[in-house]
Amino acid sequence: MKAVLCREHGPPESLTIGKSEVPPLGPEEVRIKVGACAINFPDMLIVAGRHQMSPPLPFIPGGEVAGTVSAVGSDVSDLACGDRVMAITYLGGLAEFVNAPRSAVHPWPEDMPLEIAAGFAGAYATACHALKQRAKLRAGQTLLVLGAAGGIGLAAVQLGKAMGARVIAGAGSEEKAGFLRAGAADAVINYTAADLREEVRAIAGRRGVDVVCDPVGGDLFDQAVRCMAWGGRLVVVGFASGRIPDFAVNLALLKGTSVVGVNYARFVEEQPDEAANNIRELFSMYADNRLDPHVARTFPITETARAMNCLKNRDAIGKVIVRVSRS
Repeated sequence: MKAVLCREHGPPESLTIGKSEVPPLGPEEVRIKVGACAINFPDMLIVAGRHQMSPPLPFIPGGEVAGTVSAVGSDVSDLACGDRVMAITYLGGLAEFVNAPRSAVHPWPEDMPLEIAAGFAGAYATACHALKQRAKLRAGQTLLVLGAAGGIGLAAVQLGKAMGARVIAGAGSEEKAGFLRAGAADAVINYTAADLREEVRAIAGRRGVDVVCDPVGGDLFDQAVRCMAWGGRLVVVGFASGRIPDFAVNLALLKGTSVVGVNYARFVEEQPDEAANNIRELFSMYADNRLDPHVARTFPITETARAMNCLKNRDAIGKVIVRVSRS
């Protein structure tokens, strides 16, 4: 099969297009003919050799796909060849075929375009778990979303509104801030042009915010942790800034603040029924037009390096998609 191969760790330009064997199918697995694969920050970290996941070389990157069922394992009875499915695969998605555990595979709604399906599960399921199970966000509370124009950030803004929260969206450019002002957020901060802490105080008052959803880390974490209300929850989703921040635990003592982590893969493993219920709720919200996924750009598989650099250079609003085949 045609695949994007990482033969050595390095920048996106080090990736090559080549041939790879179709992996054998396990009894509880589903083989997907990949139509499209979403690009996410962990993909670039894995390719660069800077992620906790370190597969042996060579490997096929790409962790989030949509396509059609090509084959099913002997223990899978509820899916058939030709069914349209999406899956979080973590690896292997930038290829004509990828195998995924049945628990990670979900049929996608008929009215959902392929490119949106490819980037839906990772962003919205992660944001849903972050806000629902980890942050325990409630209606009427104030939510601050950092990196709000990214895939997970945009999903968190929309889900926060759907859950009845007051949402403050933070973004890293005026273009992204303008996009967010036209969307679901109640207030928007361009934190490259203003001090995040001062802007949050002007919007939320001295009390601060109840929940921070942070897929960025770095300096923004340092500022956001000082914007918390009493009993606030700061949800750590990722470190797109490239720096894992330190946390002064005296702030937790003074404000009763909790810093909680989001590990979606572990959540699915430990609480599969809750994870499946989240997906069903997300599909229902999409059907009711309460969620509005946004695809920034779509690239052919031959331009995977450009797709990764689009995300790396923060040129995208929403998801970046690689079209693999006409599945």
